[in-house]
Amino acid sequence: MYTLNIDTQAFIKQHWQQKPLVIKQAFVDFEDPIAADELAGLACEEEISSRVVVTKGEDWDVVQGPFEDYDQFGEDNWQLLVQAVNHWYPASQPLVEAFRFLPDWRFDDLMVSFATPGGGVGPHIDNYDVFIIQGDGERRWKVGDKGQHKRRGDNPNSPLVDDFEPIIDVVLQKGDVLYIPPGYPHCGETVTLALSYSIGFRAPSQQELLTELADSLIDNNLGNKRFTSVDEPDAPGIISQTHQQGIMDLLVQLAQDPKAYQTMLGKLLSQNRFELDICEDEEPLSSDDLLDAIEQGAIIQRIGGLKVLRLEQDTESRLFINGEVFALPGVNESTLQLLANEVSIMPEQASELTEDTTLLDVLTQLVNQGLFYLAEDEC
Repeated sequence: MYTLNIDTQAFIKQHWQQKPLVIKQAFVDFEDPIAADELAGLACEEEISSRVVVTKGEDWDVVQGPFEDYDQFGEDNWQLLVQAVNHWYPASQPLVEAFRFLPDWRFDDLMVSFATPGGGVGPHIDNYDVFIIQGDGERRWKVGDKGQHKRRGDNPNSPLVDDFEPIIDVVLQKGDVLYIPPGYPHCGETVTLALSYSIGFRAPSQQELLTELADSLIDNNLGNKRFTSVDEPDAPGIISQTHQQGIMDLLVQLAQDPKAYQTMLGKLLSQNRFELDICEDEEPLSSDDLLDAIEQGAIIQRIGGLKVLRLEQDTESRLFINGEVFALPGVNESTLQLLANEVSIMPEQASELTEDTTLLDVLTQLVNQGLFYLAEDEC
């Protein structure tokens, strides 16, 4: 179990999406949830996103995985990064749980890195929030202030920026955490062999929202209202300010209509950027099979990284899971809240839930789709 040694509400008020923060010994007696050789093993898998960044003076080379061996990279000046480790390595999930004081819809993934001395990815700016947790070893981090930072080599497509004046310059040791909001340039350099954990949170852009909204309106034959006016400009070649605003108000009206946007938002925000470790059984489970398993003490467990979300003041009784809608007519709000908040459904809870045939059918469906699985109580 990982307990974050901070006042989370004070953090949200004073730092979240506002300014970076170093939290020394944020995790007391921190233990790495994964070993370096286990991380290297994950990076051998085709379906897992991984890369090695090699430091070459003032430049960096990126080699995409999977990797069979690492001898080619030598003993220093390189870093292995593996995305979505929480999807594939269940023992890493408790570390993610420590950050669930922030909503699940924002959570992106747990990226784990193994770095040799001198290894790093260069100075860069992210468009998402990140918590960097130091495991074994030490890494030096510099964070600059927000501002107009030039892209390295004047290349607008480069992820790297020119060197910056640091407002934070710190060596992280085991259990320390560095929080960096979007827009702050930062750069890490490895002092000794090190394991680091990056927990990222992101939100959709205007482009993503408009694209998803347009697709949703087309799929559901909504958004057919057209602009009407009560006055016209004197000149035929002008689009008046009143008309401009009136046309754009059509979008505002959609944004104020829950029936137009709620389904789109629920589906969008419950999706993952990285592949999930979905494993469907060859033989589908029947509802009676599930009831028997629960009676024998089985836990209904989410797979790693799965998002189960509900919308506050939703117009329908439903959950959004992995980009899909699961209708739960007649199910009360407290039950929806339990299903959205709990990663594990214990046998006692499951017995009560499955008394409702609608819930029994949906839980059976989720297990058969490989989004949930039956686990044993390890206590």
